Amino acid sequence: MRHQLILTLCIGSAIALAGCDRSGDAEVERALKNVNVIDESNLNDIMLTVADPNEAVTYFQRAVKDNPDRVDLKRGLGTSLVRAKRNAEAVTVWNEAVAHKDATPEDRVNLADALIRSDDWKRAETELHRVPPTYESYKRYQLEAMIADGNKQWKKADSFYEIAAGLTTKPASVMNNWGYSKLTRGEYADAERLFGQAITHDPAMFTAKNNLVLARGAQRKYDLPVVEMTQVEQAQLMHTMALTAIKQGDVAIGKGLLKQAVETHPQYFDAAARSLEALDANVQN
Repeated sequence: MRHQLILTLCIGSAIALAGCDRSGDAEVERALKNVNVIDESNLNDIMLTVADPNEAVTYFQRAVKDNPDRVDLKRGLGTSLVRAKRNAEAVTVWNEAVAHKDATPEDRVNLADALIRSDDWKRAETELHRVPPTYESYKRYQLEAMIADGNKQWKKADSFYEIAAGLTTKPASVMNNWGYSKLTRGEYADAERLFGQAITHDPAMFTAKNNLVLARGAQRKYDLPVVEMTQVEQAQLMHTMALTAIKQGDVAIGKGLLKQAVETHPQYFDAAARSLEALDANVQN
């Protein structure tokens, strides 16, 4: 009887231990799975931000192939394709994301963005109209403003640009786009103001500096604006100002600015030198 009791206890202990082992294995598997999810999430973030765009495309293409039902990986692939300037492929991927059961309004906004980059403005406008009016994001209104610009719906464009600027902590890009819209309308003073605001938010944005010079030149303000600039940028902006002056018939001022641009640039400024040679040749003829 005693031996039977011991045997029963041993068997019971063995079963209990086996149960503990299985439970432990399950806990380990769950822990490893969680670690893998964290690692994957970190890697996805790296691929979307600092990785080479084409390497990111390859990574997400492989991930989507292995997990075709995961919309988050399709989003990563679509974003990477846009970064790699493979816009037609991006449209295809964002179409798939929009058709997914877990699609969000932001997926349709990203589809519209890819369509604009592919120069399909009409369909981009259609897709944005399908975004619920209650969904508000910086990107949505920036795209709405660009489309309104293209349709020459100026009041609507101004409204969308203003909303977009209020929905981001980094409004330099939208201010620059808004300023360029004003520039194309001939509203040069407003354009100058908006470009100045863009530079305030991002002092390194050379596009806004160049646009600011264009807006000032259109008002015959031929002195460079007081903004932070490198010596190379100063020479390039003088070149832009010179061409603006020449276009408006202020040839002597333009020639002087070209000479300053050549002298200011720390290396040989080929573009300004060629403009100056062409101007001299034209005067002699």
